[in-house]
Amino acid sequence: MALSRVLLASGRSVDLTELRLSATYGDVLEGYPCKLLNDLAIAGLLRSAEHVHPGVPVHLIPPPREYPDQFAGGFGPVEVLPAVTCVGSFRSEALDPGHDRALYRSRLTVVWFQPTPHIPSGCDAETALLDMDWEQLATDEEL
Repeated sequence: MALSRVLLASGRSVDLTELRLSATYGDVLEGYPCKLLNDLAIAGLLRSAEHVHPGVPVHLIPPPREYPDQFAGGFGPVEVLPAVTCVGSFRSEALDPGHDRALYRSRLTVVWFQPTPHIPSGCDAETALLDMDWEQLATDEEL
């Protein structure tokens, strides 16, 4: 049973089967958000998603980055990502029309950022999530 169903801009519906939400800067004990910290955090998220879902492609939706007018420290200017980090596991019908629909499905793990802890559903999701090219990013698997 899916947590929700998302309708992509392409018309394909995908089921969200697992979702991990976390505060983007919840583990930052000292320092400030900057490009180096953000890039390291994103790389760690991708490695973790690959480890949790081996054999499933992982796609990062590049997050918007804001640069508030604040004092730049030793690591450069302040760079802020959206407040909520999301790692979701999605599945849909098989990509290959030759595959038996009862025996195959397509899968993709997606990492994205959003401003609030909102579960995407229907057409109510971040635009970049709705616009992802499932046919190019996902892979079929046999059940």
